[in-house]
Amino acid sequence: MNFNQLFDLTGRVALITGGGRGLGEQIAEIYAERGCHLALCSRKKSNCEEVAGNLSEKYGVKAYGYELDVTDETGVKELFQQILRDFGQIDILVNNSGATWGAPVEEMPLEAWRKVLDVNVTGTFLLSQAVGKHMIERRYGKIINIASAAGLTVREPEVTNTIGYTTSKAAVIHFTKDLAIKWARHNIYVNAIAPGMFRTKMSAGILDKNEESILKTIPLRKIGDEHLLK
Repeated sequence: MNFNQLFDLTGRVALITGGGRGLGEQIAEIYAERGCHLALCSRKKSNCEEVAGNLSEKYGVKAYGYELDVTDETGVKELFQQILRDFGQIDILVNNSGATWGAPVEEMPLEAWRKVLDVNVTGTFLLSQAVGKHMIERRYGKIINIASAAGLTVREPEVTNTIGYTTSKAAVIHFTKDLAIKWARHNIYVNAIAPGMFRTKMSAGILDKNEESILKTIPLRKIGDEHLLK
């Protein structure tokens, strides 16, 4: 089996949350390049529609953009049904939507803590649950959760001070391990990717303040960007 056969996704359908910018957009392009149809969703439908249109034109795949709040159970269920109507199936789910909040632990508002946990953990659960039922029926599916290196380590507050984010990503990693065991019998693969620091809209604030300190914690002294995914 050659490279193209090994990574051929022709005819598959991927649902990517947070697909309108950042890592989600970059993941979507890689999938489209391999022939995968795309359902891209985020709070900003216009971003997803723009990315979907560009990738559809560039790679000849079917791609649509949708609006979704991943913490809204009803909205998740409705979107799932809409994607089935539009595409007929979902083969791959990429749980990429994320939120963060920078503040010392002693000053972090409860509302901010809840928002980060709801988006990063509850959103991952709701999408996996909705799409997972469909995958169980078909006895096929791939779920990829975008975790973070921040869920595997800790840093001094002068470098990063985002305890809600780090806690949520650690939860995503354990959720992935547990779900992988639970659904392996249904021929569903559940994996997590733990990127290091990438230049995205979400990370812009912390990089503006602490890029030099962050670079010192990275052996290669590099911040990730879209060129590293090509």
